[in-house]
Amino acid sequence: MKGVAVLGSTGSIGMATLDVLRRQHQRFRVVALTAGRNRQLLDLQAAEFTPAFVGVVDGRTEGRKDGRTERGEHCGPECLIEAATRPDVDIVVNAVVGFAGLDATLAALRAGKRVALANKESLVVGGELVLAAAREGGGELIPVDSEHSAILQCITGQRSRPVRLVLTASGGPFREWSPDQMADATVADALRHPTWRMGNKITVDSATLANKALEVIEAHHLFAMGYDRIEVVVHPQSVVHGLVEFEDGSMLAQLGLPSMELPILYALTHPERLHDVGVPRLDPVAVGSLTFEPLRDDVFPAFACGIAAGRRGGTAPAVFNAANEAAVAAFLAGRIPFRRIAGLVSEICAGHEPAAVSSLDTVRNADLWARARAEELIA
Repeated sequence: MKGVAVLGSTGSIGMATLDVLRRQHQRFRVVALTAGRNRQLLDLQAAEFTPAFVGVVDGRTEGRKDGRTERGEHCGPECLIEAATRPDVDIVVNAVVGFAGLDATLAALRAGKRVALANKESLVVGGELVLAAAREGGGELIPVDSEHSAILQCITGQRSRPVRLVLTASGGPFREWSPDQMADATVADALRHPTWRMGNKITVDSATLANKALEVIEAHHLFAMGYDRIEVVVHPQSVVHGLVEFEDGSMLAQLGLPSMELPILYALTHPERLHDVGVPRLDPVAVGSLTFEPLRDDVFPAFACGIAAGRRGGTAPAVFNAANEAAVAAFLAGRIPFRRIAGLVSEICAGHEPAAVSSLDTVRNADLWARARAEELIA
């Protein structure tokens, strides 16, 4: 039986992971749980799964010298690393949102763990560092994002390397909107995703398609594929999650209903496959038509900005990610309108001269600079 640490257990991916682990309790046991600040839900999860370790990133020690809350929970950002490196942990599901997940990814890989990665920002901002940590510690990196899981499923067991990767995007709530319509989009509009149910930040990223740019950068690192060989097409049904083309022109695709439980299950069991009654089954007749469209650059300028950052390399993706996190937070807080998100991110990226990603401090400094610059421009 393998021990699993779920980082970010109270978010949408974390809760879906626990749903899978609940059904697969004969093969996996939950030994560590961490959450950002949702103590109430974390308490319920801890009562059910009785993990050996419980951590709250934003918890208070109330003056205690042992670094724990009054209820005995570990607290502070370091609890993510503590949970990820425990000797009884075999698999770390990193479902932390944003830059905050990078340290835990690095620590888990250096400790030789399998990292089921839902925190795409780890690879976006520190891809070189993450891959080096995996080599040094013998850790294993398995993607949880449905698109990257699809690519992995298509290439596993293949003797030939792919020549092209195609990631799909739903197009989000604004797929059919004009630029003028989007200028006045509200928070409620941006959070009305047509096919996926996710947290607020990633849902807004899906509305701007910044999320898809992050996924392209992630795919670049995961599969050692140049940006010229990674494409994005809009697929409104969210049934085909990724396609792979081989030298002979053949293309393989992975299909599934828009649910994260199958990618999570596959990340836990790769390269094996386990039966799970809770994973929704796809009925091709019920689905009906599957359609594909080009991505509209005039509607989604944040996507082009992110791809440009990926091509520039170095610390440019870290700046793009930090600027986008700051802009989305400002939009959700009502500080800037939707139309300002892409422009703000683009302005910050244009003012940054990328440096080589030589250390974690280099990445962290680029992240902090971008966030500070965002505050200057928003104020």
